[in-house]
Amino acid sequence: MSKRVMISIIGTVGVPACYGGFETLVENLLDENENDKVISVYCSSKSYSDKAKKYKNAQLYYIPLNANGVQSIPYDIFSLCHAVIKGTDNILLLGVSGAISLPFIRLFTKAKIITNIDGLEWRRAKWGKWPKRFLKLSEKLAVKYSDVVISDNQAIADYVKNEYGVVSEVIAYGGDHAVVNDLNRSDEGYALALCRIEPENNIELILEAFSQKDKALKFIGNWDNSEFGRTMKAKYDQYDNIEIINPIYDINTLFDIRQKCSFYVHGHSAGGTNPSLVEMMHFNKSIVAYDCNYNIASTESKARFFKNTEELVELIENSATFNNGVVMQEIAERRYTWKIVKEQYFSLFK
Repeated sequence: MSKRVMISIIGTVGVPACYGGFETLVENLLDENENDKVISVYCSSKSYSDKAKKYKNAQLYYIPLNANGVQSIPYDIFSLCHAVIKGTDNILLLGVSGAISLPFIRLFTKAKIITNIDGLEWRRAKWGKWPKRFLKLSEKLAVKYSDVVISDNQAIADYVKNEYGVVSEVIAYGGDHAVVNDLNRSDEGYALALCRIEPENNIELILEAFSQKDKALKFIGNWDNSEFGRTMKAKYDQYDNIEIINPIYDINTLFDIRQKCSFYVHGHSAGGTNPSLVEMMHFNKSIVAYDCNYNIASTESKARFFKNTEELVELIENSATFNNGVVMQEIAERRYTWKIVKEQYFSLFK
């Protein structure tokens, strides 16, 4: 009998998924009927009151630190050390926080290290000078000391090739889990935006554009988690056509809101392939997106794009004249299903 493949997944809050894109990725890589792989997932004990030992046939290990923020660095390092000590064959590192330790880790393991470098985290506007320098160094070490580098977007793969001379594997995210029932293609007259409320997602640009028009906008996000979000909420909640909505985690409720919108507005300017975008592409709805290389790559240049408030206002005015929903759905079904993504990931493990 051949040896079962051992895989350690590091860098997420954990499973069951309760946070973001990487967690949803791990959730969909796991299969309760999987018997030819021994998969371990490292979880933050801070995020789970019920610390199950197994989930979907994966062994869960808990680290007593937060998986995000400054604690993400020791969180990932401790997870890496534990995986090496127990003799794993493969390490899937999601994000670069713990990559600072990879030169040391390399001395003690022959495991295959596969790192998803995420969305060039050091470029995000929310980081100060020194965090940016640290994240850039971590990215450099991740690329140098990993056997395989994963980019979730062709634009990031191009950056890795130009910056480091390394060819990375391009693997995006699935979005088909968001379609929980048959689509009924209804249109209740509102545009939809859904994201984390951060400046780099062009929150104010979107809100300002809709404040100048009568078109209804439902905007879902974590408005109360930052001073920026609270300021935007106070300023634009007064407009009758703008509905500021707190985060919605129930997938059935989100499905209903998504399938009834007229079109979707995607403001992300960073982060590679955004899960919220590929999820929405499955809904056969027109998509307008901020004009950046990540969104152009994700939508194969087939979305409608804006660079400023004036261009978005024009798109709102002419939204009834364009329909790219069919082509968005075709791209999503060809590239962004979990079946495809899972096959791409598991083909990399030894």
